[in-house]
Amino acid sequence: MNLTHEQRIQRSHIQLMRSPKFALLSGIMMLGDSKAVDDMPTAATNGRDKMYGRAFMDKLNEKELNFVVAHENFHVLFKHMTTWQRLWKEDAQLANMACDYVINQQIADLDPERELVEVPKAVKVLLDEQFRGWDSGQVFEHLKQNPPKGKAKGGNSMDDHGWEEAQSLSEPEKKELDKAIEQAIRQGSILAGKLKGTTARDIGAIPEPKVNWRDELRDFVQSVTAGRDASTWRKPNRRWLAQGMYMPTPYAESIGPVVIGIDTSASIRQADIAGFLAEIKQITETMPPERIDLLYWDTHVAREEHYMPGEYGSIVTSTKPAGGGGTDPRCVEEYVQKMHTPPEFVLMLSDGYVADWPKFTVPTLWAMTTDQIAPNAINIKLK
Repeated sequence: MNLTHEQRIQRSHIQLMRSPKFALLSGIMMLGDSKAVDDMPTAATNGRDKMYGRAFMDKLNEKELNFVVAHENFHVLFKHMTTWQRLWKEDAQLANMACDYVINQQIADLDPERELVEVPKAVKVLLDEQFRGWDSGQVFEHLKQNPPKGKAKGGNSMDDHGWEEAQSLSEPEKKELDKAIEQAIRQGSILAGKLKGTTARDIGAIPEPKVNWRDELRDFVQSVTAGRDASTWRKPNRRWLAQGMYMPTPYAESIGPVVIGIDTSASIRQADIAGFLAEIKQITETMPPERIDLLYWDTHVAREEHYMPGEYGSIVTSTKPAGGGGTDPRCVEEYVQKMHTPPEFVLMLSDGYVADWPKFTVPTLWAMTTDQIAPNAINIKLK
């Protein structure tokens, strides 16, 4: 049976959605337009829409088209067109290559037996195992230091990347796109969870520029324990500096138990978890709590880990995230209510997409990976 170009794209979507390895892309594939066009040499994305050249599609078999469709949708999932604008402005070709190297290795690793995807033979595909686990920024720096041979303007990328169109987005439009992609990831993660397939954490961090949220986290901890034991002039108090006054920063030499609750819905990236815990590790070196109860939760507490002084240095490397179902942080509230000794404070890491917020009776800080705001708590944005 001869399928139209549009039907072939639809078939690829269905095959990828049904695969536990690629089901995570299902929400992304439904985002924006996916269409066959006449004036496209290969394929392209602007960070939302996906376009496939008809003549190019005619050269691809079923598995090769699946590879190309997955490739374009991974560009969107990783937010390449907005995240790595600085790379494009510095060297457009290397930026194109860096993003492609990351995605192609990801696809190859997800389906090593080539059951569903196959590297297209009709076009040069950038694939190098040395870049496994790298993000596009790291690959870009490597390519700068080791320029590819025969580097020519505009070449060496399987598809076209709509950097200019992404650059033209206004700030509200960028935020709206970011929210749409996050929601699409959540939708895809639900299907991936049902199929017991690949999650967002499994494929590594989605690289995005970060704001410095660490000072806000430290300020929260210091404010909770302020005046408990001592104060230091080594670091001036930032709150008073804003009023032109040089005052010491209060700190506690020891504090009570601390609860850390980490949302394990699939839109929480492993890099977010690692960065959050690494900063907490640094804080515990100067203000060691009696105990840290680390909870991984979705609709229930999927895993409890307990750390005592002397063990905090290994928290990042020894922890084992668990969960991946729905999102109901009230399970952490129930855990806290059952504690014999109330915690000094609660630190929550989440994307904030919850139906019902917990009502903690102790100081609480939410580190959000989105613009969501938890009521009756201190909120910081992790990104």
